[in-house]
Amino acid sequence: MFKLIKTENKARRGEFDTPHGVIQTPAFMNVATCGAIKGAVSAADLKNIKCQVQLCNTYHLHLRPGDGAIKDLGGLHRFTRWDGPILTDSGGFQVFSLAKLRNIKEEGVTFNSHIDGRKIFMGPEESMTIQSNLGSTIAMAFDECVENPSPYGYTKDSVARTTRWLKRCIAKMAELNSLEGTINRRQMLFGINQGGTYHDLRVSHMQEIAELNLDGYAIGGLAVGEPTEVMYEVIEVVEPHAPSDKIRYLMGVGTPVNILESVHRGIDLFDCVMPSRNARHGQLFTWEGIRNINNAKYALDSSPIDEHCNCPVCRSYSRAYIRHLIKSGEMLGMRLSVLHNLYFYNNLMEIIRQKLDEGCFEEFYMEQRDILGKRI
Repeated sequence: MFKLIKTENKARRGEFDTPHGVIQTPAFMNVATCGAIKGAVSAADLKNIKCQVQLCNTYHLHLRPGDGAIKDLGGLHRFTRWDGPILTDSGGFQVFSLAKLRNIKEEGVTFNSHIDGRKIFMGPEESMTIQSNLGSTIAMAFDECVENPSPYGYTKDSVARTTRWLKRCIAKMAELNSLEGTINRRQMLFGINQGGTYHDLRVSHMQEIAELNLDGYAIGGLAVGEPTEVMYEVIEVVEPHAPSDKIRYLMGVGTPVNILESVHRGIDLFDCVMPSRNARHGQLFTWEGIRNINNAKYALDSSPIDEHCNCPVCRSYSRAYIRHLIKSGEMLGMRLSVLHNLYFYNNLMEIIRQKLDEGCFEEFYMEQRDILGKRI
């Protein structure tokens, strides 16, 4: 399923073959939480901005419109009209971040919906069933996300529980994939490495789950408030113990510089709401750095957002017009900004792949790491 084409130091160039198409890696997954990217971006738009993978949220879709309804409508691919790979997260992160009241037991987690307060139970079997109903290409195992920092003892117990939950996820997915009525009977499963910022827990957990021969391996529980350098240290510690013949996914990351640094350290797959969320507030990523289009200096600027960008927005619209739309609260301003930022991310990944193909990623990395995070 994952073919490692070549490496440059730790950086990896690969292909991930899925039931819904081949993903060229390194790759960025565009986050469509409720089946759509906030900012009025459709599946058809995604094709025009070089998107390879759409990520949808298990927790939110379970609450609205309901995974049973989506199954009745033919699954996420038919529902959203996106025909490429779709990854669904397990719902675990939202359970632990959005639910104000929750009760964690060995069976799973009981919590209150953030929408209407109703009581919901989710465990490994429930998460797998929901994701099977959604019919996604890749399902994520149900895990516990702990705060950083958390006490060592609690984190160790949480990691052990996450491993037990992972084994239940494996068994449940095998059962679901054997059923005639399952939408995607070739649904894939990724395990999630946890352990907070404790290096020994991270390493032992990755070693343990690596033996389970999963379709891919994610590093979770990072980019949640810990210093960036701590995140990079955890990646460096875990990477040697992640199976080299499996795809590696860093969850919830991040800025263009985070992505460059993480590819440099051996990561293949990324997702983050940042490009679309920041775009809606006028923060735009460019090859010169980060541009705040709300600034008064752009009021009469007829230049595109980024003169080095070939996205549909930069080919047609000026900084002045987009600033006007954002300041006026026009939805078109948010839409155009989101399209630009997502194109920028997908194009960045494409260029990273090209540089790896050419054997000059390290030079590109050193050149861009101090530019892409700079505020203009």
